[in-house]
Amino acid sequence: LHDALPISARADDELRANSKLTPGQYRDPVLGLVFLAYAENRFEAVRGEVEAKATKRNPATAADFKAKSVLYVPDESRLSHLVELPEGDDIGKATDEAIKAIEEANPELKDILPRGYQKLEPSTLIELLRLFAPLPTQLEGDAFGFVYEDFLSNFAAQEGKGGGEYFTPYSIVRLIVEILEPFQGRVFDPACGSGGMFVQCAKFVVSSCRDRKS
Repeated sequence: LHDALPISARADDELRANSKLTPGQYRDPVLGLVFLAYAENRFEAVRGEVEAKATKRNPATAADFKAKSVLYVPDESRLSHLVELPEGDDIGKATDEAIKAIEEANPELKDILPRGYQKLEPSTLIELLRLFAPLPTQLEGDAFGFVYEDFLSNFAAQEGKGGGEYFTPYSIVRLIVEILEPFQGRVFDPACGSGGMFVQCAKFVVSSCRDRKS
């Protein structure tokens, strides 16, 4: 995890130095790459098991992966595929098509994932892909959530007041949770973004129970 979080800083530096877009314009495409890395990681984690049960007559399908609570990730939607594309290919178009392909394979994602990769400078997008491509094999579990939130935090800081519309600082979320003391009932977060409120509630309950036992 400690090696993964600097990815946000390196990506931010790359975008600031080489992109003509504002933080608000390149925020969604970058977060889309984090999503693709996470989806590929989860897909590969169960791929061997799913395909081992398949046969020539009944090959593995998207439904088999969904039964494992995993999104089906087509070949063209994997970062490992995008980063290996020939230098002369339209990398922006290929990345937009990668997003389209994963939505088509998982209809519940239709029109949800970000596009706009053709707006990024090709050299910038290539560097970002090289930065993100190793993540599916390097990270696991909560590490992706931390990377995602770290990006949100950095983008919000760059956008100033506008960033407050989509990201609440960790310190404020923790304060809200400590005031609520959510030991019972349900937590309702109508403006849920990264799910930080739910994560902090869970951590609060676990930490409080541990303190009581000690």
